[in-house]
Amino acid sequence: MTKKLNPNKLLLSKWTSTVPKNKEKHFIVTRLDRDEDEVVIDIVLEAVYTKNTYQLPWQALLDDLWQQGWH
Repeated sequence: MTKKLNPNKLLLSKWTSTVPKNKEKHFIVTRLDRDEDEVVIDIVLEAVYTKNTYQLPWQALLDDLWQQGWH
């Protein structure tokens, strides 16, 4: 099954890492970074437990390392 995501609707969405590290399993998308044409290029994920943030391309959420929602 292929995941389909609309990058414009990712803000405040919840994600679960399938390979948690440092007790960081649940995340929220807290920011969308856009280019000069307003196209989403990166997201910022915030770990719920530690509050650490990570910037990555939004397409990374299509990987099997991520599940939408909290599990």
